[in-house]
Amino acid sequence: MIGKSNARGFTLLELMIVMFIMVILVAVALPQFQQSVVHARESVLKDDLYNMRKLIDQYAADKGKLPQSLDDLVSSNYMREIPVDPMTNERDWLVETGEDPNSREGEQGLVNVHSASTDTSTEGTPYSEW
Repeated sequence: MIGKSNARGFTLLELMIVMFIMVILVAVALPQFQQSVVHARESVLKDDLYNMRKLIDQYAADKGKLPQSLDDLVSSNYMREIPVDPMTNERDWLVETGEDPNSREGEQGLVNVHSASTDTSTEGTPYSEW
């Protein structure tokens, strides 16, 4: 028994079984991970829209007129920068203009903001309608 090793390695069958189990676990976990990423992006979008709409209202109350663009909110220090749309990863928000209720001359201003994404949310509504 001199020179004989008692060390035993894994067989190819054992390694294949372990790999198969790992593939099954990844296949189960990956869709759940992707769903949680989408949910997180939707939460960020809702928060960004709420904050920008609130800042539009604050700007209108302070200045007596609606902002003409999102850049007006930045230049007036109501926000540091225009946030990135989490659905498009761009600063390409859809702005909705309308009649300024504080204007006597019927001027237009920024009244609402929406996501520029053409995708549909997990709730079934387009992001552009939020």
